[in-house]
Amino acid sequence: MRTQVGIIGAGPAGLLLSRLLALRGIDSVVLENRSREYVEARIRAGILEQHTVDTLTDAGLGDRLRREGLEHRGIHLQHPGTRHTLDFPELCGRTVWVYGQTEVVKDLVAAQLAGGPPLLFEVSDVRPEDVDGDAPRIRFTDADGTPQVLECDVIAGTDGFHGVSRPVVTEAGGRLWERTYPYAWLGILADAAPATDELIYAWHPEGFALYSMRSPSVSRLYLQVDPADSIDNWSDDRIWDGLSRRLDIDGWTVSTGPVTEKSILPMRSFVSAPMRRGRLFLAGDAAHIVPPTGAKGLNLAVADVTLLATALTRLLREGRTDLVDAYSDTALRRVWRCTHFSWWMTSMLHTTGDDFDAELQLSQLRRVCSSEAAARELAENYTGLPIEG
Repeated sequence: MRTQVGIIGAGPAGLLLSRLLALRGIDSVVLENRSREYVEARIRAGILEQHTVDTLTDAGLGDRLRREGLEHRGIHLQHPGTRHTLDFPELCGRTVWVYGQTEVVKDLVAAQLAGGPPLLFEVSDVRPEDVDGDAPRIRFTDADGTPQVLECDVIAGTDGFHGVSRPVVTEAGGRLWERTYPYAWLGILADAAPATDELIYAWHPEGFALYSMRSPSVSRLYLQVDPADSIDNWSDDRIWDGLSRRLDIDGWTVSTGPVTEKSILPMRSFVSAPMRRGRLFLAGDAAHIVPPTGAKGLNLAVADVTLLATALTRLLREGRTDLVDAYSDTALRRVWRCTHFSWWMTSMLHTTGDDFDAELQLSQLRRVCSSEAAARELAENYTGLPIEG
């Protein structure tokens, strides 16, 4: 097998990279170790920054997003007795969209299978080789159990935190940064019409709560819990009681309904640098992970592959290396900005049990809710900063 770009991983980063390259006339093959059904069912992020929406739209993937997605013009910040609205268009001229990552992946897979570059599911034993030369390759076993070799000009590692790509990069040197947070999110999907026009980020002495949604009839809600807690300890009634207390405000109640999915998500930050070794380039969760409080994970992946698609096109069509040489540093500047914003949102809203920390958090929340400059800083970061390059 022969292609210009071998892509390991069919998450949103790998699929979008393949799509962007195809639109520029660059061939690729996408390899995925899971089934199509598994890939399309993974519950992940749901907030799309403006640049993500624009990128998907420009790639011909915006029709269902704009038809079924929910445009949001701000968020509510809450602490006991107070709910304050941040108006994003007024503060920074941008909005965000609620459209689940599962739906983004479905759109990308459908486009790929409708005459796009090859997408191979359920492959195994994937191994990038000779990435330091000009002719790297990927060895793998296809779904029928037949060993294969994919000869490439470039390899893109978009296979997530547990994938095979990052170890190949880090074994040649580099640095890892990691922070594990002392709290987790218990997240649920519920067949309940959202009782709010915008997302609610709530600080409460019992812990953080987030009221989000996936559609006009499906709510997505979260509670801060101990990372060591078990989902078995949380009945549906206990979850709704906790949400009602933490989101309580006069004249308003949480809309309840059947819980269709629930899980506990540990929270951590992780950055690996550089995001390149020779002809192997990392993008998305293969290189970095952020806590979900800032809604940055999927959007960072889109920013990575937007840069990478342009850089690889320059390399493969013009033989110029300037953009691929700058890719890691350029991408990491945004990664660290988003890592900081995610840390800041997480630190401001999640309780530690320490009274001193609580007063600092409330002071910061009051500042954001009373200062246009502080509110604008949050809005600019939340809706997404411009992509460099």
